[in-house]
Amino acid sequence: MDFNLTEEQQLIQKTAREFARIELAPGVVDREEKKIWPKEAIQKMGDLGFMGMMVSEKWNGGGMDAVSYAIAMEEISRVDASAAVVMSVNNSLVCYLLEKFASEELKEKYLKPLAKGEKIGAFSLSEPQSGSDASNMKTIAQLNGDHYIVNGTKNWVTNGINSDYVILFAITTQGIGHKGISAFLVEKGWDGFEPGKPEDKLGIRASDTSELYFDNVRIPIVNRIGEEGQGFKIALATLDGGRIGIASQALGIAQASLDASISYSKERVQFGKPISMQQAVQFKIADMAMEIEAARLLIHKSAMMKDAGQKYGHMASMAKVYASEVAMRASTNCVQIHGGYGYMRESGVERLMRDAKITQIYEGTSEIQRVVIARSLL
Repeated sequence: MDFNLTEEQQLIQKTAREFARIELAPGVVDREEKKIWPKEAIQKMGDLGFMGMMVSEKWNGGGMDAVSYAIAMEEISRVDASAAVVMSVNNSLVCYLLEKFASEELKEKYLKPLAKGEKIGAFSLSEPQSGSDASNMKTIAQLNGDHYIVNGTKNWVTNGINSDYVILFAITTQGIGHKGISAFLVEKGWDGFEPGKPEDKLGIRASDTSELYFDNVRIPIVNRIGEEGQGFKIALATLDGGRIGIASQALGIAQASLDASISYSKERVQFGKPISMQQAVQFKIADMAMEIEAARLLIHKSAMMKDAGQKYGHMASMAKVYASEVAMRASTNCVQIHGGYGYMRESGVERLMRDAKITQIYEGTSEIQRVVIARSLL
């Protein structure tokens, strides 16, 4: 068992860390406050190969392993969780799904530009009445000749406004539950397909989240991914990998919380000495460090299992639920260590606490993760 990163992984870590420091850190608070989508930074991430890291080189990807992806996600998330979730969706949910399940024709047309970061993708499963109960959807795709006619509403779609392509899940056979769900790729700009207004969120505000509206949208049969009725299985298999990405995002937020806590505690003087010399602060920092290391090991193990072709879904769920809860505890303690300054927006650390919360919710809530873990054990 080797816990050391390979030379290539170390280079990816260094590259991602430097990129985040130079390109993302300046203006991150302003972008978050004003909900400015980091367009230029996302383009540069594509140039560095961060938008299709695990895609094979045949389809313009980086051909990297899942551990490398987790490392890069952590480094980007330490600075800007909003940019990180754009990267996560494009890698884990869109590119992975297309490479594993789509036809050669769809890969040639859509995966290649997505993997290079020339185009951005979104993943649309949830609806107003179906979040955790994802199979309870109402969006209908009715076959009509060589097209499907789609009607319905999707919501909570990350990249919903700024994406070029959307992976859509809709019902093709009614009355049979999840077995009647199919997957499609939809292009922005098709008649009847419109995004809603950006949601006003607690955190990750520089990434866009919106509803998507489908009014008699015509989708060619060739844009169906897999066979009819395979959509729900495709979604679940894709979300397993997505949880590694979100766990890594949570880990980056937690690490940033620890970094800020250490730095501030050495500078802030109370009662004649730095607060880092106070045992109450030391214990908070020690707990953060222990939990962060444990989360990182869980994430890297799940990524290694994925790379080895092993069943990793339960481990990815463990990594996500634990890392997200670590992120919440670490960011809350970070604000506490900063005291009144931590509560002020200009400090930047209150953003960490707000960003951390969503990692317990999207791509499967902590409650759903525990269901997945329990079922795998029982």
